[in-house]
Amino acid sequence: MTMAPEAAAERLKTAERVLVIGCSGSGKSTLARQLADRLSLPYVSMDREIFWLPGWQSRPRAEALARLEGMVAQERWIMDGTSPGTLPLRLPRTDLVLWLRPPRWMSIYGVVSRWLRYRGRTRPEMAENCPERINREFLTYVWNFEKTESPEIEHNLAAYGRDVPVCVLKSRSENRALLALLEAKY
Repeated sequence: MTMAPEAAAERLKTAERVLVIGCSGSGKSTLARQLADRLSLPYVSMDREIFWLPGWQSRPRAEALARLEGMVAQERWIMDGTSPGTLPLRLPRTDLVLWLRPPRWMSIYGVVSRWLRYRGRTRPEMAENCPERINREFLTYVWNFEKTESPEIEHNLAAYGRDVPVCVLKSRSENRALLALLEAKY
């Protein structure tokens, strides 16, 4: 069920569990942290809490899934991370999905500017000792995200989140507008 930003801002006032999904570089972490602060929801970065160990080591899948199940079972959270394969675990417990879907050039810009900002350092939503990095494979993933990942996201939303409202935000200005609407609602 698609929801306009005005309705999403209203829904956020009572939401206990919010997913922020979208392509790398779309602004998921920034929006999720800002919402967590405004709504007093615990912020969960899937990159930091679920997928990565220090030094860019992948967390073993069984351990990652166990951690995710534990976090999803909590009463309140805002979770930043797409991972279409984990949506069947997360969607049934979600009150609202914010799906960031900017044009791919905007996500590429986000990834490159983030790399320039944190080059040689670890950004806040990553595990320790995971300095920001960028390569051709990652840029190709970002460029093709809508074609390769969005169909699986849409399938999972239809299969596991039929009753979960989804607000699609297509630009950083729409992200900021949602925050402004939320401020106006309080």
